[in-house]
Amino acid sequence: MSAAKSRICSDTGIDRAGFKSWIAAYERAWRTPGTETLSGLFAPDATYVNAPFRDPTRGLEAIAEMWEQERDAPDEAFEMESEVVAVEGDTGVARVEVRYGEPKPQVYLDLWVVTLDAEGRCTAFEEWPFWPPGSGGSYAGMNTREAG
Repeated sequence: MSAAKSRICSDTGIDRAGFKSWIAAYERAWRTPGTETLSGLFAPDATYVNAPFRDPTRGLEAIAEMWEQERDAPDEAFEMESEVVAVEGDTGVARVEVRYGEPKPQVYLDLWVVTLDAEGRCTAFEEWPFWPPGSGGSYAGMNTREAG
């Protein structure tokens, strides 16, 4: 049994504590230079969908490229709070609030639907981001009327 599995997964799937641990590892990876830590978070053939109706990013290498494009830098100013909403089998759902600081202050809420394999690595990551009305937040394919 790997160290990741012993911390995050059991023979019956993940539990709340294990899912919270995975979320904390995700945040640490976002704050860490490079993308080497992603292999401990994501399975080689994982999918990552960062908004509804978007095509998934497929595979660890593609996720690493997207990861570097999405963040300003590993030292970008942000605070993240999460709450595990549900855990069932190998899937967890969390409510996440992210508050970015200067130079581009932004707040948004997120729902994450995360499926983990027996080693505690994500095989499917689905993100549902929400921005405050009037903030200009959007994702690809969203028209300005929907952006609020």
